[in-house]
Amino acid sequence: MGYIPNTPRDRDRMLKSLGLDSIKQLIGNAVPKDLILDEELNLPKPLCEFEGMEEAKALAFANVDNGCTISFMGAGAYDHFIPAAVGHVAQRPEFETAYTPYQAEVSQGTLQAIFEYQSMICMLTGMDVSNASMYDGPSALAEAVLLAMGHVRKKRVLVPENLHPHYLKVLRTYTEPSEVVIDTVPAVEGVTDMAALEEMLDDEVCAVVVQNPNFLGCIEDGFEFERVMANSKALLIAVVDPVSLGIMVPPGEYGADIVVGEGQSLGGSIGYGGPYLGVMAAKKKFTRKLPGRLIGVTTDNKGRRGYVMTLQTREQHIRRAKATSNICTNQALCALSATVYLSLVGEYGFKNISKMCYHKAHYLRKNMLAIEGVKPVNNASYFREFAVELPMNATRFFELMSHEGFLAGVPLSRFYEGRDNQILIAVTEKRSREQMDRFVGTAIEVME
Repeated sequence: MGYIPNTPRDRDRMLKSLGLDSIKQLIGNAVPKDLILDEELNLPKPLCEFEGMEEAKALAFANVDNGCTISFMGAGAYDHFIPAAVGHVAQRPEFETAYTPYQAEVSQGTLQAIFEYQSMICMLTGMDVSNASMYDGPSALAEAVLLAMGHVRKKRVLVPENLHPHYLKVLRTYTEPSEVVIDTVPAVEGVTDMAALEEMLDDEVCAVVVQNPNFLGCIEDGFEFERVMANSKALLIAVVDPVSLGIMVPPGEYGADIVVGEGQSLGGSIGYGGPYLGVMAAKKKFTRKLPGRLIGVTTDNKGRRGYVMTLQTREQHIRRAKATSNICTNQALCALSATVYLSLVGEYGFKNISKMCYHKAHYLRKNMLAIEGVKPVNNASYFREFAVELPMNATRFFELMSHEGFLAGVPLSRFYEGRDNQILIAVTEKRSREQMDRFVGTAIEVME
C-alpha cells in the first residue's frame, strides 16, 4: 500500500492554485460523465491501515487454496506491522541513495535523523547515550564485550545458557583473536541460575551478559543480576528486544552498563535475514568508548541549531592505538525506519503493541497446552514467545502446518540436540484471535 501524504488542506490549496473548487471540476473534462458517481457510496465505517491491509489480503487470496501464509515464527526476526509511511520516508532519494556522511555536517537531514534515533533508543532503554546504530544485534553484543574487555582489562565473559545461539556464534568469532574466555551460566526452568552465576563470578570476569527476554522467550529478573554483581567490577551487558520495553522494565533501571539488541522489529521487514539494525546504548562514562559514530546537537555563531558528528572511534578518524573499533558506518537507513516507526506509533501506541504481543502470546500458549500431548518446556514468565513440546517431531509438525498456510514456529532441533519435539512459537500484534484459533485447530488435526 502506498502512502499519500497530502491532507485535505493540501488538496484545497492545490485546487485553489488551479482556480478550481473541487476534484470533480479537475477531472470533469477528462473523465466521461457516465463514469462519475453523483451520489455518495454506502461504505462501511473506515478501517485503520492495518485492518485495511488485512481485508485487501483476504480478498487477494480468496482464490488460493491455503490463503495467505500466517507466520508464528520468531527466534530473533518478527512479523510486526509496518505503517506505509515508514517506507515512504525511508525510500526518499536523499536517504535511500546516501552513503556514509564523510562530510557529515553538510548532511543536516541525515544527522538530525540519527540524532532523533539516538534519543529514542535512550528513552526506550533508560540509558544515557546511544550510538548511531550497529550492523545487527549479534555484532552489537560482540562490540559490547570488546568494550567491557578494554575497560575492565580482563578476558573472561559469562553468558547465559539461553542466549540466542546465533549471538553466541558471532561473539565467539568476533572475540577469537582477543583470546576471550566465554563461559556459560546454566539455566533453571528457562531462566539463568543465579546461584550458579554468583559462584562463577570472580575477579577475572569483565562482563556478564543477560538476554531479556531470552532466546526461549522467558523473562529474566534484571534486578537479581544487579544484586549478584553489586560488588563486581564486571560490566552488565543486557541484550534486549526493543518491543518488550513498551511494558518491561528498561535495563537502565536494573543497572545495565551496556544495552544491545536487534532493532528489526522497529519498522524493519523480515527481509530474508537483512539488512537488520544493531541497537547499542550505554552509561555516560562509556561515551568515548562506544564503537561507530555518535551524533550531537549544537548551535553555530549565529545561534542556529545544528547537528554534528560528535564522536567517531574509527581508526581513520583518530590515532589507531586509541581506536576502539573498525566499524566504518552505521545502518543509517534501518535506523531511519526505526525512527519513523517510533514517531508514528508514539509512546501510547508502542505500549499497546507490546501489550497486544504479551496478551496474544498468552492466549495462544494456553490454548496450545489444552491440546492432548502438548507440554510446556518451562513455566517461566514470557513476553511474546514461548516453547512447547509436541507429541511428534517438531520439524514434521512445521512441514504439515506449512501445507495448511501456517509458519508454525521454529523447531528447536535447529539449535540444540535432543530437542526434536520442541518448537518456539512467537505471536505479534498482527495475529488475530481467529488466526490463533485456526492455528490451534489445524495443530490438532496434523497431530492426530
